[in-house]
Amino acid sequence: MQKIKSKISAVLDDSILWRLLAENMREQMVPYIIAIIAMVFVATTTASIAFIMRDVVDSLFDSENSAKILGVSVAVFSIFFVKGVATYIQIVALTRAGNRIVSKQQIKLYDKLLRQGVSFFNLTESSDLLLKVTQTAQAARTVIEIMVTTAVRDMLTLIGLLAVMFYQQPILSLFTLIVGPLAVLGVRLLLRKVREIADMELQSMGAIMKVIQETSAGIRVVKAFGLEERMAGQMNSAVKSVEKRRNKLARLQAATSPLTDILAGFAIASVIGLSAGKLFGAAASTPGELMSFVTAVMMAYEPAKRLTKVRVKMELGLRRVQMLFNMLDEPETLPEEANPKTLPDGPREVVFNDVSFGYRRRDPILKGLSLTFEAGQTTALVGLSGGGKSTILNLALRLYDPLGGSVSIDGQDIKFASFKSLRKNMSFVGQETFLFSASIADNIRFGREDASQEEVIEAAKAANAYDFIMTLEDGFDTMVGENGAFLSGGQKQRLAIARALLRDSPILLLDEPTSALDSKSEHLVQEALSRLTEGRTTIIVAHRLSTIMHADKIVVIESGEVLEQGNAAQLLQKPGPFKTLYDHQYSNAVHAE
Repeated sequence: MQKIKSKISAVLDDSILWRLLAENMREQMVPYIIAIIAMVFVATTTASIAFIMRDVVDSLFDSENSAKILGVSVAVFSIFFVKGVATYIQIVALTRAGNRIVSKQQIKLYDKLLRQGVSFFNLTESSDLLLKVTQTAQAARTVIEIMVTTAVRDMLTLIGLLAVMFYQQPILSLFTLIVGPLAVLGVRLLLRKVREIADMELQSMGAIMKVIQETSAGIRVVKAFGLEERMAGQMNSAVKSVEKRRNKLARLQAATSPLTDILAGFAIASVIGLSAGKLFGAAASTPGELMSFVTAVMMAYEPAKRLTKVRVKMELGLRRVQMLFNMLDEPETLPEEANPKTLPDGPREVVFNDVSFGYRRRDPILKGLSLTFEAGQTTALVGLSGGGKSTILNLALRLYDPLGGSVSIDGQDIKFASFKSLRKNMSFVGQETFLFSASIADNIRFGREDASQEEVIEAAKAANAYDFIMTLEDGFDTMVGENGAFLSGGQKQRLAIARALLRDSPILLLDEPTSALDSKSEHLVQEALSRLTEGRTTIIVAHRLSTIMHADKIVVIESGEVLEQGNAAQLLQKPGPFKTLYDHQYSNAVHAE
């Protein structure tokens, strides 16, 4: 069974390797050809160094022949000069090609992430994504560089040195060849363990990133509940796990060194002993020929050693490259149609027609929901938590697709609309406002990136954000920190509204935009929202009924179904879910006073 697994793993490794080469070598052909040509010169000059040792030693025994000594000196300098230049060209060319491969793979991975739907990110931890984008792209570069340097530089160098050895001492050279098969056999025994430990090491590294991200994102909770010791314990466990596995990998990689060292030492010592003992015709050689042969044997040790290690290094890299291809081949959870349509100009009426949906298929949230959001009017969604209100916004944004029924804008199913035209027609302001780690002006301008500074300022004024912005030392150039860490909740919310105002989309989606604000901030945000919603098709989710009493239509949602709908006056005239909610909230407000 173990043999079968090993064979399957080897086949997978080969397919991954060929795919990696096919997808990257063609685009980086020019720098790799330059590097390969340089490696040929490096290999040739390395073999030439061993070969010329014969003339160096012989010239020392013939010190009166100054012309020969001068010629040998010039030749030695020329060999080392060419090798130095070729090595420089090889390094630069490989680095440029390698850096390009890393950037290309990281861009491909990120583009793949952007094409995924929200459900993909719900099911995949961000620490896992971060690990794959950083580690796997670098592994692609490493594997290709190992392939190129091994196949060209080390292999050609070894062949050149073997040629020198056989030219000088053919019988002794045959004796040294017994080392190679023994070293290869020893390395093959190590590979199985390398695969297992490499996979576990990646899992442990992911655990480290997870702890760091959770600590950064939840530092308030960590501090408030005194969880420092718990988080430190998790990090300690993850770090020790990585340390343990890296030590195992180090031992396995290091095992190739004593293996080749012992075998090479035995071969070199035997050759020297046989030469000194005048066996196999060694005595018939000149001192220079014998020195050239011994030099070639000793110089062949390093490329031979690298060749024995290459399989272990390749195995480590291919584990990561396999992760890269698995991620690139991941089916897209929310694909765009092959020939998407652009939403036509229209009043922008949003219609849910018999829509069913659940984040888990066995646990439906919306059950055959049919609802119309009239163009240019504000529709408020109210009801108990978990009823499906935010889910309606997610479906309208097409962050998910319905399991049944359809969502349409002016009669066109948004499933067949292009993402670009759909997003262009919508603006969103949520309860948990997200700001990028950029300046205030940039965060507003994300609503429409070609907006002028004057338009950004006007949007800030309309969102009641201008006054607080101007109190800051750098004004609109103030950096907000990670997710607006340097701003209050009300300030962040007003920037989000300014961003939506600047976008000027005909459809506006609001998810609890004032629920986390104090009364003063809520008043400022409400003023801004009244400007923002004017003339737009607005869908607003709210728990505070005071914020939606002037809505054109109020829809009560419970357990994914519409219980009742109408304006506030109509719904308060009769007993029903809305009147119950209204009485409950306002009676609590009175008691609180």
